[in-house]
Amino acid sequence: MYFFIGNLSFLDLWYSSVYTPKILVNCISEDKSISFGGCASQFFFSAGLAYSECYLLAAMAYDRYVAIAKPLSYATAMSTKLCTALVALSYLGGFINATVLTSETFTLSFCDGNVIDDFFCDVPPLVKLSCNVSENYQTMLYILLTFNIIAPSAFILASYAFILVAILRIHSTDGRRKAFSTCASHLTAVTLYYGSILFIYSRPSSSYAIGSEKWASTFYTVVFPMLNPLIYSLRNKDVKKAVKKFMARRTEF
Repeated sequence: MYFFIGNLSFLDLWYSSVYTPKILVNCISEDKSISFGGCASQFFFSAGLAYSECYLLAAMAYDRYVAIAKPLSYATAMSTKLCTALVALSYLGGFINATVLTSETFTLSFCDGNVIDDFFCDVPPLVKLSCNVSENYQTMLYILLTFNIIAPSAFILASYAFILVAILRIHSTDGRRKAFSTCASHLTAVTLYYGSILFIYSRPSSSYAIGSEKWASTFYTVVFPMLNPLIYSLRNKDVKKAVKKFMARRTEF
């Protein structure tokens, strides 16, 4: 569990670093422009990291399933080799799909000006600027949505269905409570992250409303990566004990 949480924290740190520095510069500088290459780079890394997080959250759901449904064989089933492979495949799948999306998006013709009505380079505002969004491009977006959002979401839902069955088989009330507590942090992170992404990308380009979407995109790119450490740490007994010890030492001094 801690191996996956550590990788999620690293991913969130890298993910928010793609956007936050440029957003802060735009807030204090009169020059709010970004080069074409800078926009493409920001777009590529944001897509790659976003897709990687989708796969990583799915891997964490499987980890929680094994921990609750098969606790006696957990150490054997979730070996270091398997955990490392799952994390590596998450990054590999994320950046392969990001390469496809970036190459297809930045070969579009942008003829409606060069003002991006958003805080960063993303699919909705770039599609709004394009004048030749073909059906093939729309199909590609739906395929990527299926493989990177819907498929991991379905896997997570299936994992939690099996987790629920395993929890219902636990006769002890205290045991059920501990099992639910084990999954609560991950389920909260998944709901917030996938909910905001599906809100933005599950609709065709004709129904994009930039005013609402750019605030939702800010949440999953900046706010949620910041909240994930709090979501996991506030429900972790070891972290709570460490905080209490730290506060006790400060009181002594």
